[in-house]
Amino acid sequence: MNKKLFFLFEFYSKGAFIMICSNIGINKAGHLTFAGQDTVELAQKYSTPLYLIDEDKIREKMRIYVKAVAENFPSGSMPLYARKALCFKKIYGIAKEENMGVDVVSPGELYTAAQAGFPMEKVFFHGNNKTDEDIEFAIENRIGCFICDNLDELDAIDETAKRHGIVQKILLRLTPGIDPHTHVKISTGKVDSKFGIAIETGQADEAIKAALEKKNVALLGYHCHIGSQTFDIKPFVDGAEIMLKYIAHIKESLGYEADILNLGGGMGVRYVEDDPEIDYAANIKGIADMMKSKCRELGIKLPVVLMEPGRSIVADAGMTLYTVGGTKEIPGYKNYVSVDGGMTDNPRYTLYESPYTIALANKANEPVEKRYTVGGRCCESGDLIQENVSLPKAEKGDILAVMTTGAYNYSMASHYNRIPNPPVVMLKGGESYVAVKRETYADLMKNDL
Repeated sequence: MNKKLFFLFEFYSKGAFIMICSNIGINKAGHLTFAGQDTVELAQKYSTPLYLIDEDKIREKMRIYVKAVAENFPSGSMPLYARKALCFKKIYGIAKEENMGVDVVSPGELYTAAQAGFPMEKVFFHGNNKTDEDIEFAIENRIGCFICDNLDELDAIDETAKRHGIVQKILLRLTPGIDPHTHVKISTGKVDSKFGIAIETGQADEAIKAALEKKNVALLGYHCHIGSQTFDIKPFVDGAEIMLKYIAHIKESLGYEADILNLGGGMGVRYVEDDPEIDYAANIKGIADMMKSKCRELGIKLPVVLMEPGRSIVADAGMTLYTVGGTKEIPGYKNYVSVDGGMTDNPRYTLYESPYTIALANKANEPVEKRYTVGGRCCESGDLIQENVSLPKAEKGDILAVMTTGAYNYSMASHYNRIPNPPVVMLKGGESYVAVKRETYADLMKNDL
């Protein structure tokens, strides 16, 4: 059995309930609460499957990043919320109010930003295969900066900017050769990554020379990203140090000193009890302290620093509620509990075997009786939300809660088996409101001819 899952079983079997996040509790009715609200009542009001998002928690996390970056780095430094973690109009409005920039990776995310009235000068456009149409769309919308991933893209940005009569700001995405020791599918900083231009092969030097020769792009600096769901600060510190040494190398060899260094995102979040809690402000200060010392040693200026938190802002602001449709016991093998959602609204277990903390919301105070595999409703054997989950006796009609689902659930949802997506309900100050409507069957067919 997976070590984390075994630990959870042992912990639950002693009758304790894991308050995995500070916004989770149990009320007098024995119901699970989220952001101070009764999740059973929310399930009754809005039906299930249901995404819950704690707006106050998102704002709290954004303020931590904004304050820490401002206190530790030069003027102009700011965090950019990574939209791919959770993207809909309301989130852009919150980011705008909390003085964050945004990182987008597609025209769809950019379009949503524009429709939400987000300031385009604070939009940074990522992606390893921006099409000519993507670049045209972004320049037409006057985005602040491209994170340029390769030489072909550099040429396309320069040509498109020339047609529009502008000089487009860019950062070059470089791979620092860092292994963050996370899941292979969310590791992005190694030399053989599909993202960015490798430093250690010499290709980054050539890309910088090419960018400096372009007349319609303005190279502001560099971007790097080591990976996601990383708990150890050391890979971030190592990555920043490599990038500073590289800035010094290019200053000496080409006479160009970068003004901006984007350090990417990737700080981890707590999904299960034995995941560590991270002090994000302390991590940022630790990175900044190293950078200030290293810049003095290298004889370079401390660059304006950008960071791209996504998961760490929205993950524990989310919870997903399901209704149990039935249970199945296979003596000597497994016990199943089936719910009215699954890989269509939460694909992370199918993709990464991601661990979650799970509870029966209407039986939060009841003792644990069995281990279950939580199965989804899709016609797919791999449609599981979690295995070896310790729960009270599960019955049809119970409300099953999956915690820490704010990141990469709604944004990765699909229509497999023609299943509509759940609504997104925001919780704020004891109130709730719908931010994204529940899809209908008609919505699934709206583009059919």
